[in-house]
Amino acid sequence: MQCSKDGVRLCRTTFRSGRWLWARHSSTTKLFVGGLSYDTNEAVLKDAFGQHGEIIEVKVICDHVSGKSKGYGFVRFTSETTATTALKEMDGQILDGRNIRVHYAHRG
Repeated sequence: MQCSKDGVRLCRTTFRSGRWLWARHSSTTKLFVGGLSYDTNEAVLKDAFGQHGEIIEVKVICDHVSGKSKGYGFVRFTSETTATTALKEMDGQILDGRNIRVHYAHRG
């Protein structure tokens, strides 16, 4: 069973103990952005995606030894609507000279 509250989708899951867990389902507000230039930083990513709505978090994934970008990152929006708009508008666009790919983020 799923329901929404204030634009956030909640998932209800049953465990073996029979207890219910309500968890925030964030994959519809969090986007994966691939194909980034190694020079693209979080400020550039936020500027590019911020035109589509309010952003909660921007993260460019970097190598922990060299500190250089791995060429992908994540953008989390305040609502599903703005995330969907950003996905449709930004997927396949050029950012810092590279053709980026945008998808809904998911775990696992």
